[in-house]
Amino acid sequence: MFKASAGKTLPTSIIGSLPRPSWYTAVLGARTFLEAMVNARYREQYEDAVSVHLRAQETAGLDICTDGDAHYDDEVGGMSWQGYPLRHMAGFDAVAEPGTYNVGGVAFARGHILHDYLEARVFPRIVGPVGPGNLQYAAMWKVAQRLTTKPVKFGSIMPELLAAAASDSYYRDPVERVMALSDALNAELHALADAGCPVIQMEEPQIHMVPARGKAFGRLDAQALVAVFNATVKGLRAKTEVWCHTCWGNPSQQRMFREVQSYQPTLAALNAVDADALTFETCSSGPGDLQAIGQVITDKKIVIGVIDHHTLQVERPDEVAALIRQALKHIPPERLIISSDCGMGREGMSRRHAAYKMVAMVLGTNIVRKELGLPEAPCLAADPRYSLTLTSQK
Repeated sequence: MFKASAGKTLPTSIIGSLPRPSWYTAVLGARTFLEAMVNARYREQYEDAVSVHLRAQETAGLDICTDGDAHYDDEVGGMSWQGYPLRHMAGFDAVAEPGTYNVGGVAFARGHILHDYLEARVFPRIVGPVGPGNLQYAAMWKVAQRLTTKPVKFGSIMPELLAAAASDSYYRDPVERVMALSDALNAELHALADAGCPVIQMEEPQIHMVPARGKAFGRLDAQALVAVFNATVKGLRAKTEVWCHTCWGNPSQQRMFREVQSYQPTLAALNAVDADALTFETCSSGPGDLQAIGQVITDKKIVIGVIDHHTLQVERPDEVAALIRQALKHIPPERLIISSDCGMGREGMSRRHAAYKMVAMVLGTNIVRKELGLPEAPCLAADPRYSLTLTSQK
């Protein structure tokens, strides 16, 4: 069910996170979101942070917004992306403990920036049957959606990543753990969809990672991970628009792999996920997979990344336009969505860099819209009437 992108050609969005304002010092921790919102200081800072994230997207001219992942705490490498669910779902111990020092079979030694990210993997242990607990996604989405008239997309981490992060004293089998987390997330996501959320984005299913990292838990191949995805989103597409986000990782805005990876070995599997749209990292990893993506993915919308989330260099609008034109050689415009490669708020980027990257994305998309005879999006951030510089001198 297309809701946010329905009837829009070349709509623009970002994947999710934006850099946290320096003044946003309030911490959620293990409190529930609704408990925290009772506190006047937390409520003020949280709502203000969501507001500035939305305003930056609106002034850039994006069509589909996010809350900038303001509901996550400011943790090393953006670790709250994993830590928040583990600290708020049912079935977990109240005491956190260090997790594995190994991510996907790749260990980073002391002296590498991502070793800090590994040391930040301090999570509670599973001690009983898992459930949605106090995730409260619907409440978080409502806070953002009531601050803008544009559709707000809300993202959720996938169960296989949560299952790999947490120690477990309850489930005997890691696949059983994955499916229990899948069921719990499905229940929470239905509550989110029922609240009216127009786009739910499932983040980082490990389907495309299998060729690089091997089977998840040594047992779940790409097809098995498709089944996990489909179980997690079961029934959602009857209520809302579902996106499947894939990229190659960016804790602390760092690359996880030495070599550029390709989606091509798992495109057929990705085509089988129960989603309306698939996202692909095509800026920082290059456009080499676009032709194959267009050939294999024929019945879903395709979201291409035109902004590199790893670098501070702001892309030029003509560079963005050139990448969109390459995509249009293989993907019809009515099925193409323009976005960032991944989130821009995983610790390493300033708010100003992220803001201008979004502006460049819209300006570049407008170049192509004009070429196709489509209406251009207003971009208040680039309106020359509001420049503070002198335009002429007598």
